[in-house]
Amino acid sequence: MARKTITLDEKILAAEAAVAKTKQKYDAALDDLEKLVAKRREQDDKKVLDAYHKGDKTADEIVAFIRGTVEDEE
Repeated sequence: MARKTITLDEKILAAEAAVAKTKQKYDAALDDLEKLVAKRREQDDKKVLDAYHKGDKTADEIVAFIRGTVEDEE
């Protein structure tokens, strides 16, 4: 049985192909992640907006609360 010797150049080409394939998978996974995070952000925005419309606070009061600049009314 004759064995074929794989040259260094062939190994480099195989490694480059593996890296390119892995990068494509990484890019696709990153794209999916970005879409999911954007969708969650949209859901959070909607939840906050719905709560605002149902609540009795003004927009300025809510912004002050979020920024942590609410003064106690005691």
